[in-house]
Amino acid sequence: MLRSLYSGISGLRAEQTMLDVTSNNIANVNTVGFKSSSVQFEDALSQTVSAAGLATSAKAGTNPNQVGLGVRVAGVRTNLTEGSQTTTGNNMDAMISGDGYFVTTQGSQTLYTRNGSFHWDSEGRLATADGALVQGWPAVNGTVSTGGRPQTLTLPAGTVAPAVESTRATLAGNLPVDAAKDTSLERDITVYAKDGAASTLSATFVADGAGNWSYTMKNGSDTATGTVKAGSALLTGDTTATVGGLQVDLSGMSGYAGLTTPNFADQNGTAAGTLLTVAFGTDGTISGTFSNGATVPIARLAVGVFTNPEGLAKAGNSSMTETLNSGSVRLGTAGTDGYGDVVSGALEASNVDLSQEFTNLIIAQRGFQANARIITTSDDILQELMQLKR
Repeated sequence: MLRSLYSGISGLRAEQTMLDVTSNNIANVNTVGFKSSSVQFEDALSQTVSAAGLATSAKAGTNPNQVGLGVRVAGVRTNLTEGSQTTTGNNMDAMISGDGYFVTTQGSQTLYTRNGSFHWDSEGRLATADGALVQGWPAVNGTVSTGGRPQTLTLPAGTVAPAVESTRATLAGNLPVDAAKDTSLERDITVYAKDGAASTLSATFVADGAGNWSYTMKNGSDTATGTVKAGSALLTGDTTATVGGLQVDLSGMSGYAGLTTPNFADQNGTAAGTLLTVAFGTDGTISGTFSNGATVPIARLAVGVFTNPEGLAKAGNSSMTETLNSGSVRLGTAGTDGYGDVVSGALEASNVDLSQEFTNLIIAQRGFQANARIITTSDDILQELMQLKR
């Protein structure tokens, strides 16, 4: 039987594989985090008609004569080029800019994905669109320790930011040196106890007409008094006061003439707050923003990298699995060397290049047609052989 028939058949099979791979790439042009593939061809074993001849003094050496037996698929290579960043505006979306994969689990299987379209399920667990559970390190009292084994990230039901006791307050602005005697000014600010209970801290200033101001601070049933002198860039005298365990700082106040602008600039306490929203930091930290204005770390995403990421096996659902040739996963955190950065509110688009894929589609089609022509030509030759005897 003609060898060309088998070469043509091998070509058909190889071009069919290229067509299959190219079609899959095009089908996943809008799949988040998808990595396109390309087919690598190599020639099949060649049949030796005559071996190479050794050169002698009387005769030159001869080259081997071989006839190829077709083509075969050497491998299907994954293109790991990063896809473009697609801004979604959804703070539960995240992408890795650089190397690395998000770590997830389904049952007992550990999976790795570049698809960062996350959500909280009914049990408060962070999950991917297909239900895989995202792995990382939870925060304890606002601090994340990444030393242990990653675990499923969970947002506890009714998560609140704890109340913070007020321990200091700051007064700012100007007390006029030229104020008339007995001029009275009162300012107040809300402060908080350890349990988050709110109370009012008030400051009352009374001028003596000579540039001095006496003040009375009240915090609940506690009071503190003192006197400051105006007439310079900064007040002098009793520029700090302690009332009910809370320190009030007046050292930043000025004492120019004609300007009455004393006010409480800030205090460092807050009431307890309920969770409003969460967002990802560039280092993979998931931070919650609470109704009391506090921003508290909740957890940190685990990121996995591999010595040979092309050796990962596609497991469907935009996930990869570890193989013998990928090397063992090295777990770490985003923002460190070799682990990329997390971009919040964005997803990684598919890296499929449609222009290249349609070109490959034409090449595969023409290659398939050419190999089919080999078979029909070989068949014609066999037909001629069958008709030699009539």
